[in-house]
Amino acid sequence: MASVSDIQRRLQFAIEAARAAGEITLRYFSNRDLLVERKADASPVTRADREAEFYIRERILQTFPEDAVIGEEWGDTGGRSGFRWIIDPIDGTKSFIHGVPLYATLIGVEYEGTALLGVDRIPATGECVYAARGSGAWYQRGDNPPEPARVSTCRSLAEAAWVTSEVANFTKIGRRDAYHRLEEVTRLSRTWGDGYGYLLVATGRIDFMVDPLMEIWDAAAIQPIIEEAGGKFTDWAGQPTFTSGNGVGSNGWLHEEILRILQTA
Repeated sequence: MASVSDIQRRLQFAIEAARAAGEITLRYFSNRDLLVERKADASPVTRADREAEFYIRERILQTFPEDAVIGEEWGDTGGRSGFRWIIDPIDGTKSFIHGVPLYATLIGVEYEGTALLGVDRIPATGECVYAARGSGAWYQRGDNPPEPARVSTCRSLAEAAWVTSEVANFTKIGRRDAYHRLEEVTRLSRTWGDGYGYLLVATGRIDFMVDPLMEIWDAAAIQPIIEEAGGKFTDWAGQPTFTSGNGVGSNGWLHEEILRILQTA
């Protein structure tokens, strides 16, 4: 079993590493000469993605050499400690490429399959939300003291505001109907998605977020943050996991209604 001190050491490290990696991405942000390449799955990648993840991985190797690491850009490195770091250096590369400041740096840590902690940093706005199991979720803007992060208390979909990353992702899985149904029954829908959307959920500014398509590096940091902020994070089947390929993060009060729509619309 992971000790409290082991978890807290990694949480503080992750907070610091996310800040430093975010600074790397800002060197390239809004750079008109930024070179954009296409990966095998046709998704975009930039030098900023690769440099930021490489920095985090090197820091982990120096500080926690027995830990495993997996990241979006540099693959999987094995370990022996039971801990695994899960990294997305730029969650929202498309936003980053277009100069939209709502991309995130995500760092999560799992232990033997359980997501223990997460950091969700928005480099361009200076916002960060982070959490570890049993320690609550915390929100920090700039160098201000951290404050508790709590989800909203909205209990009616008719009064709810929600976000997603890309409407097109509902179409990709043949579920555009679910998007339209959620849009119909809620007060406001927006595509302030990726890690920024989940930060909004964790801090109570948005009531829920739905992702039709997620990789583990999109979700591992998010699950403990949303749960420690008092909400729920599950897949579309209602299972509390970060490995299913889709996700719903909510204030908890609305979760079952959201799942019913996703499962039946």
